[in-house]
Amino acid sequence: MNESTEPSARLTAHPAALGWRLLALTYDCLPMIPLTMLTSAAFLWLHGGRTVETDPLFAALEIGAIWSLVGAYFVLSWQRGGQTMGMRPWRLKVLAADGKPAGAKALWLRYLVACLTPGLCLLWTLIDRERRGLHDLAAGTAFVRLDASTKN
Repeated sequence: MNESTEPSARLTAHPAALGWRLLALTYDCLPMIPLTMLTSAAFLWLHGGRTVETDPLFAALEIGAIWSLVGAYFVLSWQRGGQTMGMRPWRLKVLAADGKPAGAKALWLRYLVACLTPGLCLLWTLIDRERRGLHDLAAGTAFVRLDASTKN
């Protein structure tokens, strides 16, 4: 897969293997810890210091808030440059299938499908010739590794 940002600069990339995806995902868990803790603390405070397990409405609201905030982290990161914090060290990037930046709608769809098919969406990369996960296929995106000679 090739991506062109300027006529004089040409980025080259190749489909990222499952191992690179797992490394990035592991790294991206780190900023999720304080994000989920702060969200849980806010819901604890809003619920009068009581945990939400006994209140299905509050529990659903908390899960929805955490899902939305985690999604916002990923989608905004991908929109801002195609990379999350966990993808940068390994030169990984999410792009539209045509090599251009992916749009917000496609990125939210990618996140939703990844959440609905955990594990399976990543295992699909072992079957697909271009190493696309189910979430990439659904959203029309590609998860690539930039060549070492290219700058993000």
